[in-house]
Amino acid sequence: MRHIPAWFVACLAAVTASASAPSCSADSKCPEEYPCCYSGQCGVGTYCLGGCNPLESYSLDSCTPEPICKNQTYSFTNLDNAILYDQYLGNATEYDWVYSGYPKIKNETLWLTMPNGTTGSLFALNHYIWYGKVSARIKSSRTGGVVTGFILMSDDSDEIDYEWVGYNLTSVQTDFYFQGVQNYTNERNAAVTPNDTFADWHTYTIDWKPDVLEWIVDGTVMRTLTKNSTYNATSGVYMYPQTPSRLEMSIWPGGSEAEGLGTIEWAGGLIDWDSTDIKEYGYFYAQYKDITIECYDYPSGALVEGDRSYVYTSDSGLSNTIEVSGNDTVLYNLQDTGLNMTAGSKTTASNSESGSGSSSSSSSDSTGTGTGDSKNAGSRVVGSMSVAVAVAGVLSLL
Repeated sequence: MRHIPAWFVACLAAVTASASAPSCSADSKCPEEYPCCYSGQCGVGTYCLGGCNPLESYSLDSCTPEPICKNQTYSFTNLDNAILYDQYLGNATEYDWVYSGYPKIKNETLWLTMPNGTTGSLFALNHYIWYGKVSARIKSSRTGGVVTGFILMSDDSDEIDYEWVGYNLTSVQTDFYFQGVQNYTNERNAAVTPNDTFADWHTYTIDWKPDVLEWIVDGTVMRTLTKNSTYNATSGVYMYPQTPSRLEMSIWPGGSEAEGLGTIEWAGGLIDWDSTDIKEYGYFYAQYKDITIECYDYPSGALVEGDRSYVYTSDSGLSNTIEVSGNDTVLYNLQDTGLNMTAGSKTTASNSESGSGSSSSSSSDSTGTGTGDSKNAGSRVVGSMSVAVAVAGVLSLL
């Protein structure tokens, strides 16, 4: 099920209202002044990084190229290879992950936490995956209204999901979308045994090939989707996830009063902020470890002009129009865009004026925090959290 938490939309609206930047959609693209479309709003800087939708932006090259896939197994002893979303400039060789909210490292495990009354945490991989196998050992959060995510999301809203709703600890929801088209019949539950997704470690795998997609739990294929089964005779298009995507892991309050009624019901009702985990720890939490990324070969006939990044070459947003390019992925500063990535003075993550907090820690119980206001530094489950740099300022005022 697709969700964009209400706090995120509100923050973007506040930012863009001050800048007089318009909204955007497939039918109303961004103007050249604010060329990058991110979650329905136009902007510059971080709007143009991960999550920037090229099909709704001023032009296909308004968004920055996205870093190519990297074979890697990630363990967590610190947050040295992660950076706050409002400090990231697109350099995936320096930082593998970007985050918002309240990630912690405990016992060589990544804990994504959601303190009392907050909007949770999001941890996203900066290296995009264009077909591959993605696995992690996960313990979900619990309590009605609390949602855990393990998702592949593309810039034009192709999506492959595992989601856990905290009232149901015996199964995980699997789902997929093509270019953000809302079709809730795509959702299926997969039973998990032993049947406590919060107490027990389980290995969840997405095996994504050009012609078939599998959701695998503890080595057992729980669901299979073929590309052929998604053919839409009216449009003549396979409505199958097919564009470069990045891994996003999250905990967020689907049962927040700020959400719509449908989302609250789906998540299991309003959150009890006085439940066991809040009393014991001060936060809800989900745990992740042993994350493995295996990159598959590019699909047959792919446009290969380099080995650095993925770019869109057509408004169709289909797999056969994606190019593997030699284009750079890094902005000089957070006022630049894909149209001119070196227009202003060069800055780095360490001296970015927008940043707050530390992006790394080496302790056994380390914490990274997002913006200055801990009650509003949360996450967005679907799509990137790379919001405009001005969001940090807005959040600190809320």
